[in-house]
Amino acid sequence: MSKGKLDKSNLPSRHVTEGPSRAPHRSYFYAMGLNDEEIHQPFVGVATCWNEAAPCNISLNRQAQAVKVGVKNAHGTPREFTTITVTDGIAMGHEGMRSSLASRDAITDTVELTMRGHCYDALVGLAGCDKSLPGMMMAMLRLNVPSVFIYGGSILPGRLDGKDITVQDVFEAVGQHQAGNLSDEALAIIERVACPSAGACGGQFTANTMACVSEAIGLALPNSSGAPAPYESRDQYGVASGEAVMKLLELGIRPRDIVTRKSLENAARVVACTGGSTNAGLHLPAIAHEAGLDFDLFDVCEIFKDTPYFVDMKPGGQYVAKDLYEVGGVPVVMKELRKIGLIHEDCMTVTGRSMGEELDLITREADGKVIYPAATPITATGGVVGLRGNLAPEGAIVKVAGMASEEQVFTGPARVFECEEDAFEAVKTRAYAEGEVIVIRNEGPKGGPGMREMLSTTSALSGQGMGKKVALITDGRFSGATRGFCVGHVGPEAAVGGPIGLLQDGDMITINAITGELSVALTDAELATRRAAWAGPRETIYATGALWKYAQLVGPAVNGAVTHPGGAKEKHVYADL
Repeated sequence: MSKGKLDKSNLPSRHVTEGPSRAPHRSYFYAMGLNDEEIHQPFVGVATCWNEAAPCNISLNRQAQAVKVGVKNAHGTPREFTTITVTDGIAMGHEGMRSSLASRDAITDTVELTMRGHCYDALVGLAGCDKSLPGMMMAMLRLNVPSVFIYGGSILPGRLDGKDITVQDVFEAVGQHQAGNLSDEALAIIERVACPSAGACGGQFTANTMACVSEAIGLALPNSSGAPAPYESRDQYGVASGEAVMKLLELGIRPRDIVTRKSLENAARVVACTGGSTNAGLHLPAIAHEAGLDFDLFDVCEIFKDTPYFVDMKPGGQYVAKDLYEVGGVPVVMKELRKIGLIHEDCMTVTGRSMGEELDLITREADGKVIYPAATPITATGGVVGLRGNLAPEGAIVKVAGMASEEQVFTGPARVFECEEDAFEAVKTRAYAEGEVIVIRNEGPKGGPGMREMLSTTSALSGQGMGKKVALITDGRFSGATRGFCVGHVGPEAAVGGPIGLLQDGDMITINAITGELSVALTDAELATRRAAWAGPRETIYATGALWKYAQLVGPAVNGAVTHPGGAKEKHVYADL
């Protein structure tokens, strides 16, 4: 880009930098040390979710400085700002988890408001923990200014007894401790060594799943999601991302040119073949919604159904994000998908080249340990499966990565709990029986409110050695670290009168991940009788504040639990104001 030559007459920042009437605005920029040349260059928002809540976000401020170098190299003026993050590992297992999913939309809203208020022309977004990744990508689609996403990177694995361990092992150790199979001293050792660095959870949990999505969907530079957070080499991706966004500004390439139906399908393929988090079934529809595209849970699951699972990642498999990076990362995974005809190659990316052109540059091949050849996968169908039936007319989702086919069918009597705390207490005291289907309801987007994750309960079951001996269904969510036969996003949720809210102890439930069924042995007439007698949604303690507001606005999980009408209803695009 020629220095000082970019015409700002059609860019948002002209409203705060150009002409005599903007002298007061320019005085603020001079106050911050900007010179005349910098004021009249494009303004690039550099948004991070930096905070001191957890290791996921702690390195983002350092990485933002690298992005700013890249923007300056390409003759742009970076403007750094931060937004919130709620980190699931800290929020897990208590009332704080209600804030998690709501934070995704709050991140999107606050990035939008900051960009609009200050008239920034482009955006580089850095995110570290689960909801901050889709939240930042949703903001890019909503604003539709040239944008590049960059992941803060994964945590390094801990080591214990010669094996890699992650925070998932700590959650499961709690279950072993409760079962009397692990001493206080052993638990203390595990918790001290599991998380040895900055970075997001290392398995193919939600953060790494959505990081892979950022590359597959075209919003992040190839392989930028792979390097662990502590690696100084991440800064090179930061510099390159800053330079890339300026190139996009010059070329006029925007997020909605990149995120299309085809690129969403590419992203869903990568989630499935890596055994990614079920939360992608929530976040991909929400990203599509911001672009005005229809791409719901059933569309996501249709892609999952015929995608082989060939990347051996925790929690279902053996390896962590660092291992995937060392064998070539997402580009090698996508190259394997291309070999079997499952990648749309004509999708645009933030490099300015198509996905096919990018994959042509990849020389590495599947290593056969972390990434199997797609032609000889671990299993023939994806690691994540959609379910539907009279218990879930609006669908449900389950991760089956690492589960044998005979473990993917379960029929048993319901053991119903009205909230996660009740279920966790029952698990802790072994007040459940082998062969039961544990039902946790009133945890949906509205009914929770906030659609909590159930990792504490599922990890306790695994730690007790019961992960394969019971099943669990909920209208809430599961952590990407959950394993076992655990079905989430059951819709409609209990709070709006969904069938899960009508279940009683002893009802026979069938879960079949092979045929995609989630049903209860009740006739339509029996369900109608129970619905007529239904007393209405359970009252929550959230009668005011952000979570009350969220409960009023949020829609069903099948559409991504979104909180506004989306791109299809907009009457203007911010980038063109």
